[in-house]
Amino acid sequence: MSGSLQNKQPVLYVIVCAAPPAQYIQEFIERAQGRGWDVCVIVTPQGTRFIDAPGLMALTGHLVRNDYKLPGEADPLPKADAIVVVPATFNTVNKVAGGIADTLATAILCEALGRGTPPIVLVPCLKMDLVRHPVFSRSIEMLRGCGVRILHEPERYPSPLMVPWDEILEALDQTHRKNQLYP
Repeated sequence: MSGSLQNKQPVLYVIVCAAPPAQYIQEFIERAQGRGWDVCVIVTPQGTRFIDAPGLMALTGHLVRNDYKLPGEADPLPKADAIVVVPATFNTVNKVAGGIADTLATAILCEALGRGTPPIVLVPCLKMDLVRHPVFSRSIEMLRGCGVRILHEPERYPSPLMVPWDEILEALDQTHRKNQLYP
């Protein structure tokens, strides 16, 4: 049964990576909840240093995950209707594009790409030197080709700035609605 049928709200996985905007992810989550999303947080191992996991658990009502469950254990989170990676780091973008599933966050993204669902919105936040790295542009092209919606405007929003929360949420809502119409 899908997360949206189970909870009457669409379920959003917010995958948080280790970049400065992660320190303010609570604000993004509150805005997403205000738009009707049931938010679950998955964080990269380095990203755990940027967040307040107990505070996010209290805010979302869900376990903040950063590690795999044991075989046979039930998944502690409902099934996602959409995924947003915010902020997405150089490492995470390139790992997912390369099919490297060495963390829970990248494994979830790689599996979603393999299934073709749920829709993914990815919001990179990285230094211009990394934006200019040749592998990064190839990774972005590959992910776009797989249907991932990439929100990245480094000239308009240089690191550590990023596309504003409301623009991310609007893109997420559009992507989710489109997916509901054309699954």
